[in-house]
Formats: sequence, structure tokens, C-alpha cells
Amino acid sequence: MMNGLRMYGLLFRASIRSRMQYRFNFWFSSVMLAVISIVEFLLLAIVLLKFGHIKGWSLAEAGWLFSVLSLSRALYRTVANDVHNIESYLVSGELDGLLLRPIPVLSALMSRNVSFRFGEVFQGIGILAVSMSTLMREGQIGWLSIPLTVFVILSGAVLLFAIGLITATAGFWLTRITELQNITEDAARTAVQYPMSIYPRWLQGILVGIIPVGFANYMPGLFVLRGDTGWWMLPLTACIAGALFILALFVWRFGLSRYQSTGS
Repeated sequence: MMNGLRMYGLLFRASIRSRMQYRFNFWFSSVMLAVISIVEFLLLAIVLLKFGHIKGWSLAEAGWLFSVLSLSRALYRTVANDVHNIESYLVSGELDGLLLRPIPVLSALMSRNVSFRFGEVFQGIGILAVSMSTLMREGQIGWLSIPLTVFVILSGAVLLFAIGLITATAGFWLTRITELQNITEDAARTAVQYPMSIYPRWLQGILVGIIPVGFANYMPGLFVLRGDTGWWMLPLTACIAGALFILALFVWRFGLSRYQSTGS
């Protein structure tokens, strides 16, 4: 385990050095990702500023949900960006080259094409700071909410990684998984950027019970922001993230054992 982590660290640093050889592209893509995220939040902010709230959720609360999810996603895509891009490895046969390396395939895949999401991190921290300071001034939350929020962000990153890895594993049988990723990662994540109470119950059930991305922000947010659930919601969130992570690793190993080389 420790050897695997040490090897991943070495490969991670090597990937950073290679990406920084093209610094303009690196920083330009980071800024563009931040701009896209800011525009998404501004659309929500415009609606909230006009109507005051959405299903009882204020702009500050919605900002917390949005920024927590953004930071979790940024962490996931920083440490394991190419897990999301596995389709290109399968189609081109490049995954065969990773199989020949004397390190775990997942570690090799995670350490390639490292993508630092500085823009997303900075905008996420900025929105989160403004949202939480507003809620503190209103007396809705206290200082304890800060470490609880960090806990939610970290568990959310594990959860999103697990969902992404399970989806990527489907590529061993389907090869083309872009449409599936659009559902399990992109569409589901976009949906929970906003308060889930705006959706019908059947959709809330999908986002909590089938693709449990709702546990990345909304479900723990009910306790952190409103105390609507008991303290058990946070350990439950961590348990779900941990269990899904273990399941994802098992599914990945099983899928990899069934992988058929392209022969290219």
C-alpha cells in the first residue's frame, strides 16, 4: 500500500513537470474552467436575487452547496483526472502500455495528465467564504461549521472519485462510455449544484439512492446549514463514500481482469 502511494507520488510530480512545460495552456485552461463555473453560479444567483429563495434556500445556502461540490470535484479531478478520460485509452489501445508497467494500472492512470484546478479551487473557496460569512452574520451557523464543511468536501471528493471509477470500469465492456459519464458524473453533479428540494421525489431518490451524488453536498448540508438531521448524517455520509470507494476498487479489479486487449 505504502509503496503504491509512494510510486503514485513520484509519477504525480513527473506529470506536473511535463504539464508545466506548456505554461500558457496550463494557466489558460485553468482560468477558463473557473470562468465556466462562475457563470454557472451567476445564473443561479440571478434567479435567487430576483425571487429571494428557491424552495426556502437562500443565496448563501445555495452558494455553500455549489462551492462544496465544486471543491470536491476539483480535488477528485486533480488527483485522478484521466480516470474520467479512460475511453480514449480503451479506444486507442494505450491502456495496453499501462498494463506492461511494473506498477498498478490505476496508479499509472491517475498520475497521467495531472490537471490542477486552480481556477475552480479559488472560485470555490471565494464563494464558500462569502456564503459562510453571510450565514454566520445571520446567526444560522457557527464556527464549528468550518471543520464540518472541510469534512464534507473531503468525503465528497472520495464519493465523486468512486462514482467516476465505477463508470470508467464500465468501459471494459462498453468501450464507449461518454454518454454514461454524461449521466452518472456530469448530469448528476450538475443537478446537485442546486438545492435538491426543487426536484420531484423520484429524481431525488435517484440522486440519493442510485447515483448517490446527493451525499456530496446536499444531504450533509441539511445538518451543517440547518440542523435538519441528526449528527449521524456526517458519519453516514463518510460511510457511504467509503463503502462506494471500496466497491469501486473491487469493480475496477474485476473489470481489469476481464479486459480484452485491442491488439494494436
